[in-house]
Amino acid sequence: MKIYVVDDEIEIRKSLRNILEDEKFEVEDFGNRKSLLKSLAKERPSLLLLDVWLGKDDGIEILDECKKIYPMLPVIMISGHGTIEIAVSATKKGAVDFLEKPLSIVKVLETIHAALRKEAEQDIPEVKLEYDEIIGESNAIKKVKFAISQAASTNARVFIYGENGTGKELVARSIFLNSKRKEQPYIELNCAAIPEELIESELFGYEKGAFTGAKEKRIGKFEAADNGTLFLDEICDMSLSTQAKVLRVLQEQRFEKLGSTETIEVDVRVIAATNIPIEDAIREGKFREDLYYRLNVIPITIPPLRERKSDIPVLVDFHIHLWFDQNGVPPKKMEIEATNLLVNHFWPGNVRELKNVVERLCIMTVGDTISAKDVREALSGFRKAVEIFEQGDLKKAKEEFERQYIVKALQLNEGNVSKTSKILGIERTHLYRKIKSLNIQIENLSE
Repeated sequence: MKIYVVDDEIEIRKSLRNILEDEKFEVEDFGNRKSLLKSLAKERPSLLLLDVWLGKDDGIEILDECKKIYPMLPVIMISGHGTIEIAVSATKKGAVDFLEKPLSIVKVLETIHAALRKEAEQDIPEVKLEYDEIIGESNAIKKVKFAISQAASTNARVFIYGENGTGKELVARSIFLNSKRKEQPYIELNCAAIPEELIESELFGYEKGAFTGAKEKRIGKFEAADNGTLFLDEICDMSLSTQAKVLRVLQEQRFEKLGSTETIEVDVRVIAATNIPIEDAIREGKFREDLYYRLNVIPITIPPLRERKSDIPVLVDFHIHLWFDQNGVPPKKMEIEATNLLVNHFWPGNVRELKNVVERLCIMTVGDTISAKDVREALSGFRKAVEIFEQGDLKKAKEEFERQYIVKALQLNEGNVSKTSKILGIERTHLYRKIKSLNIQIENLSE
């Protein structure tokens, strides 16, 4: 967990950093309003310790600004000149507690742990979305739905982070369909599925003769999404040169088609998504920091399925009934032990993997009851990925699962990439990239 410490006295910042790092917290400290707000634009900490007076800056006003960015962020105020009026004002603006200087180590730690426990246990505001296809009632999913409701009520840009298979596309579409732009166009583009040399023409369009093969004029995604919403999935796969052009469009709301000097003005809300930790991509020089600031007005993180296990029985039941409704036969029952096995599975492929496993069980199980033995057989073949995860290497476990999963899908489809891509729900060109990057060797690959 990361804690921000904000105080204009460097000795207090050092002291708090040492105390908190001894407690295994990650700490960032700031001496003024400007540096704090700049960092808050990049990430949300788990908790904020904020001094009431930061030189000329008013900590209560800063608290107000922080709450506008992250309404549910726990903030503990610190003051060497505390008064009842200041404490009341801070509480009204959303501070969870108030500490007086000189600070007691015991009191500081007690207050922080209490605030973090309270946040973990707090009830998430119930929201009723007009359009809602996201299954689950866990606190983690309630937070996502609350964020969707907040995002849908504005025209602000949204940045969605989630592992493969968590449902980033569902969240983006839900924001759109619950927004004021729902009657306007909704355009999607998977940046990972478009070759680098073609993505600019996809985004901005082109005039006839703009390049070899441009036989007729074509509008791009930005123009097609005018007055509506453009969803840029897997945006970290976009080249740096294209990122620069997208940044310019976001700044100016206008662009030129390839091969044209005519300026096209647009009003487009952009929702971006990635399955790559964005801080890593920025640090490695793969993603522009200034573009991230433009896109990350409302950040939404979708939890992996392993972090919301209480939703698994509901998801299993939903997908069993959905499959049998689509195929016109009575649904099968599932033994409690079989459900428990699914709940305790690692699920590196998240909801997408769960859906595919449930469909496999519906097809392959003989009789009207799905047993624990059926589930073990359906999950067999992915033990190596689980073993790697248990060794503490999540990245390698995900890669191993993905490799095995794609291999099995290709084998079932006799090496046909087009059929396999449809079953996996990804673009054919994206699947080819995965086959290459994961070093998958399959004989008789075909289109």
